[in-house]
Amino acid sequence: MPACHFLLLTWVLLAARVRSQSWRPCTDLLPLDLLARALPNPGQAPPPQVQMVQSRGSRGLRLAGTTASFPASQFFTNCDDFPAEFSLVITIKLPRLRKKRKEYIFSVVDEGSDSLVLGLCVSENRLQLLLTPPGVSGQRQMSFKDVVLDDNRWHTVVLAVTGPYATLTIDCGLPLELKQVQSFPSTLSTRGSQFFVGSRRRMRGRFSGLLRQLVLLPGSDATPRLCPTSDPSLAELSVPQVLKSTPLRPDSHGPEYPYEAEVRVTLGSRPPCSGPEQGQLWLDFQNRGLLMCDGAAWRMLLQKTERLDYVEDYQDLYTSSETFDLEVFSIPSEGLFMAAANRDSRPGSGIYQWRDGSFHLYQNISTKEARAWKHFTISDQNFLVVANSREAEPELSVIYSWNPRRRRFLRHQTLETHSAVDWETFHIYNHSFLVVANHRRARDSNHNIDSVIYRWNQVTKLFEVNQTLPTSGAYDWEFFSVGPYHFLAVANTFDGRTTSISSTVYVWLDGRFQPYQSIPTLGATDWETFQIHGRFFLAVANSQKVPDHGPSLYSINSTIYELNTLTQTFIPFQDVLTHSAVDWEFFTVGEEKFLVVANSHDGSSYSLNSVVYRWQGYEGFVPVHSLPTFGCRDWEHFSADGGSFLVYSSATSRLSKVFKLRTY
Repeated sequence: MPACHFLLLTWVLLAARVRSQSWRPCTDLLPLDLLARALPNPGQAPPPQVQMVQSRGSRGLRLAGTTASFPASQFFTNCDDFPAEFSLVITIKLPRLRKKRKEYIFSVVDEGSDSLVLGLCVSENRLQLLLTPPGVSGQRQMSFKDVVLDDNRWHTVVLAVTGPYATLTIDCGLPLELKQVQSFPSTLSTRGSQFFVGSRRRMRGRFSGLLRQLVLLPGSDATPRLCPTSDPSLAELSVPQVLKSTPLRPDSHGPEYPYEAEVRVTLGSRPPCSGPEQGQLWLDFQNRGLLMCDGAAWRMLLQKTERLDYVEDYQDLYTSSETFDLEVFSIPSEGLFMAAANRDSRPGSGIYQWRDGSFHLYQNISTKEARAWKHFTISDQNFLVVANSREAEPELSVIYSWNPRRRRFLRHQTLETHSAVDWETFHIYNHSFLVVANHRRARDSNHNIDSVIYRWNQVTKLFEVNQTLPTSGAYDWEFFSVGPYHFLAVANTFDGRTTSISSTVYVWLDGRFQPYQSIPTLGATDWETFQIHGRFFLAVANSQKVPDHGPSLYSINSTIYELNTLTQTFIPFQDVLTHSAVDWEFFTVGEEKFLVVANSHDGSSYSLNSVVYRWQGYEGFVPVHSLPTFGCRDWEHFSADGGSFLVYSSATSRLSKVFKLRTY
């Protein structure tokens, strides 16, 4: 139905309802800014306990030791009933809550009896709407479980209630829906009641975080007004002006809010960077740059624009055996690490630490023809999962967790896999997932088997099977998001007969991944997604073409696809001649964008140049550097000690190499 017809029909139905029931809303159907109403009137000085705090680039109010309140009658002027259909829009930033602690975002309290009429509260992994229906002595609650809002990040939440349904949307993601046995009361009286912002009138249960937005929208769901948006965690319906303007000067007219910034700027030599310093700034006079601590390392924010000059050979890294994959990651307070997926079981795969400007062996882990490592975190705990590919039944891949006391990775969980080649990790709605690329089954060499998605169980602290997807010689998974939508792309390599098969992009709908688009590929081994100036790209590495007759072809095109906003599909943007390409890596230097490809074999030799391409706008990517590699299998880009580096692994030699990106 066209949008105009839908709106007309809605208006007609509303008009009919008004005529038949003489219906009149208790308040105008406009956004009601509860947070602004709780603040002093213009010209009045705020209490000293009301602090304006800037955190992660945005401002919120901290109501410390004060009770911000106003009579409900200020809003509900036509009658005393709270709207039967409404939505609440809240933007908050909340530090980690203790177990069993419950904090009120707002409440409506009867002044005479001090009983709760309505309240919205947040606790660990839960958001609850509490109410006391008319004529009932006890409370009812609408409870959304497994909702993590206390992660010290900004989140915008929309809670829409209509009849028995309650819908929760976090950061413009897919909505979570609850259906109650009883509908929200049509006559929830607020006569003689008081609104309290950030509390339930008492000290106990006060909101300890930052409030940026608290809006009541009677009569409709606010989600379409907010989403989609370029910044879902800070989507705005109505934010008090004081939080959007610059802090007032002492000589300005009007109220002055005590102002606190959660950022300190350090001068001088390089300060420490670990968890406590996360978000702090360091002004590096020597290199004329402003850096921010991400909890593990200093990241450049502002500096004189760099440009790539040349790439130099920096470190020869001899591994215990051929290396199929590298994973570079950081552990707060420990530094930068790299996991190498080595072929031989003894001594296995190596974990390297960056010290004094180079990688040094830190730990050996026994693996079975390891093909890939993946690092991820869950609730600040660090994990590594290895893809073991030795063909034996049963095949087991292993998840390791970082032990802070022993400062080593220790075995955490084993999962049955089939010639596993890759792992991908991702988070959706505060749930953590792992997906494995099962390449083929050992007992019959069948490539047409399922790959498996696992979900983290918060109770058992283990991954459990969540969904299986059919794949053909799966080689790589790539997770990415476009706006509120989440995607998984699989690189299918071989179906037992040919490499000329389709790889599939899946989209997350109704709590599971469903096919979105099939893309023809030739022995696909890798997907790499990236954005440039708001445009979304997906590059595939095509490894070889196996025809029905004749020799295999290794020098073939790999393709970069772009998401077309009109057709909502990925369409070819650029073909690049590659030689059994097995990996793409996207990286930036200053304002410049680059892709480097891992060329592994041309049909006669493994000694080939891998190529660095630079983004040239409408010209696409053009070659700018050729790097000598031997059996190149994987590229990783990383920054360390104020420099930018590339490292590649060799699947046919013990020698891997680190290159330094020299800039001017």
